[in-house]
Amino acid sequence: MGAVEQHRSKSPRTLKVSVMTASTSRYLKLQKGEEVVDDSGMTAVNLLKDMGYEVEYLGIVNDEVAMIREKLFEAISRGSDVVIITGGTGLSRRDLTIEAVRPLMEKEMEGFGEILRVESYRRIGPPAAMTRATAGTINKKIVIALPGSPDAVRLAIEIFGRELPHFVYIAGS
Repeated sequence: MGAVEQHRSKSPRTLKVSVMTASTSRYLKLQKGEEVVDDSGMTAVNLLKDMGYEVEYLGIVNDEVAMIREKLFEAISRGSDVVIITGGTGLSRRDLTIEAVRPLMEKEMEGFGEILRVESYRRIGPPAAMTRATAGTINKKIVIALPGSPDAVRLAIEIFGRELPHFVYIAGS
């Protein structure tokens, strides 16, 4: 048995995953009492539940550093093994998810973003280069920042979803 198989065999069988969406436009609509549909967040929640994970939906936060970090640490303090943030990974001045999480990361999984961009490129071409999607560890927990597109969220979870227990095992070791 190789190292990867050994790690997988020692990985947790159940995971607690928290999902939130960073979106200023949706957050402001919520503040006004307007109805908001979070397609990206719900895509993540449904796919992860289908994989057998315990999933908590944290809702929509303003795409601002302090609010993203507050919800992130709230999820970690409540025992989440993985926190997924959809949105805020692009190039607009309001896209601040990466600025919120990257400085807190003890270890960054550069390959996560690289693989996601390559696979996105195969589907949508050069615009895939605009995402700064990444993953890494904070307090020995896995934190993943995904684009706000439901298709990108679906692609990322299709690629990496089944490896989350392995990621969690290695992050905690």
